[in-house]
Amino acid sequence: QVQLVESGGGLVQAGGSLRLSCAASGRTFSSYAMGWFRQAPGKEREFVAAISGSGSRTEYAASVKGRFSISRDNAKNTMYLQMNSLKPEDTAAYYCARDSMLVRVGVHRPGDYPYWGQGTQVTVSS
Repeated sequence: QVQLVESGGGLVQAGGSLRLSCAASGRTFSSYAMGWFRQAPGKEREFVAAISGSGSRTEYAASVKGRFSISRDNAKNTMYLQMNSLKPEDTAAYYCARDSMLVRVGVHRPGDYPYWGQGTQVTVSS
């Protein structure tokens, strides 16, 4: 059983920063790619960023590239999302997810990720 627990969300002013964490259970954390997704009210869940099992490869949605940074510490079974220069349109519930593959390149669909956390709310005020 894989459990994912997000933390670090909150309320921040536009231009500010937040760091999200995702703690995972299990002994095979480094064997799987991980991702961050977000969902705003009334909108579909969308891809934010992904990282390979080793951490050597990362991918970002165009809307966050250059502002967000994904990383992982396999010794701690934890993934991070550093969010800088936050905008009101970044407001959403943020979810971490574990992939079924070691590396995923290109398209990142929610359906490709079998395990999900409960989400953490990020609200950016203007």
